[in-house]
Amino acid sequence: MYEAVIGLEVHVELLTRTKLFCRCSTRFGAPPNSQVCPVCLGLPGALPVLNGEAVDQALKAAAALNCRINRISTFARKHYFYPDQPKGYQITQTRPLAEGGRVDLGAFQVNIARLHLEEDAGKSIHTPECTLVDYNRSGIPLIEIVTEPCLRTPAQAREFLEHLRLIMEYAGISDCKMEEGSLRCDANISLRGPGGSTAVVEIKNLNSFRAMERALAYEIRRQSRLLAQGKAVAAQTLRWDEAANRTVVMRSKEEAGGYRYLPEPDLPPLILDEAAIARACRLPELPLARKARFIGAYGLSEADALILIGDRMLADWFEAAVAAGARPRPAANWVLGEVARLRKETRHLPFTPADLARLIDMTERGAVSVAGAKKVLAVLAERGGDPEQIVHSLGLAQVSDREQLAEVARQAVAENPDAVRDYRSGKDRALRFLLGKAMKLSRGRANPQLLRELVLQAIADAERL
Repeated sequence: MYEAVIGLEVHVELLTRTKLFCRCSTRFGAPPNSQVCPVCLGLPGALPVLNGEAVDQALKAAAALNCRINRISTFARKHYFYPDQPKGYQITQTRPLAEGGRVDLGAFQVNIARLHLEEDAGKSIHTPECTLVDYNRSGIPLIEIVTEPCLRTPAQAREFLEHLRLIMEYAGISDCKMEEGSLRCDANISLRGPGGSTAVVEIKNLNSFRAMERALAYEIRRQSRLLAQGKAVAAQTLRWDEAANRTVVMRSKEEAGGYRYLPEPDLPPLILDEAAIARACRLPELPLARKARFIGAYGLSEADALILIGDRMLADWFEAAVAAGARPRPAANWVLGEVARLRKETRHLPFTPADLARLIDMTERGAVSVAGAKKVLAVLAERGGDPEQIVHSLGLAQVSDREQLAEVARQAVAENPDAVRDYRSGKDRALRFLLGKAMKLSRGRANPQLLRELVLQAIADAERL
């Protein structure tokens, strides 16, 4: 009956060494108020100077999102009064750096209304006794990416935001660490039905993909209930309460006029030349192009390629392992499986993709079993080393000598006549039992494929006797 109309406002912290209008460091995690100066504290007489590195990063983002870059853009003061905004206003752009972009996700396209530069606010830290303010983040360079209200479901919104994160990471524009606040999202949502659209509701500071999807789903249910009861949806600014699994009213929604935008008198218009725009268009390979190459060049499935590009480190590991000699499909399986698991557990991998490629080669040559290779990889993840030396030091070298394993197979068959009879009567579990006994006799080192062949041969030979 009702259709959701969703638009996103995404704030992306740029990877610059210094703030947008001063020389203070942007390093995360410094002691509170240790990276501040008269400019980012808004002290009288301090004048902003635009960071050229931030401009270059913002232009690169505009190019990656297929935006039309404006040769001239302007800065303004957006007035609002919160403790974490030391000047009483935020420097942003009214005539944006770029407009009219798009992101094609295959099943749907997201249109970008505008992309502009602005400075971040500080951070309020609430305690039971008081509220403290850390101004280290004040003046950090941001881009705000505003979509058209073209999204229709919470799942679409999440898919777009996840892909936007990948674009920013691949292009080297931002690290997009949501836990550190370098990627944040506000969502605007209304419902459209036969009688028109409801008022737009804004959900502020959604700091995870899951939170955004759940908040939008909750708002669709809440607004639908109100409309079913014949009530109006108020234009409000909300926040998402993760613990209560619901949105909470913060204030009535501000209109643009409430911010009293004024031209920034201390910053001239930003005028770009063709060279700056040309530099921005020289982008590295972006996620969807890398996915297509993984499928075309390496023969990966679409599902595996999609998972790999979703984590740039894993994608880089995969390509490096292939470059070191590993076949693509086994390399993808190992990277998506054991390497991803070990990375999650240890957060640091003291071995290289070349080590992984050597280990994969050893499994394919039959020098070590897959189970043994996993043990070797665990040792590599713990302390590094040489894969072949670890195989030998742990006694994991796989036995592929045909005569040696034929004797093991004959012994297993001779010692377990009941299992042999069960297998001959059609019980497949009996073969697994015999293989287990043979593997135990080889102390777990037998080549499993060769051992199976030889156990079956030993059963056939025993039947002829």
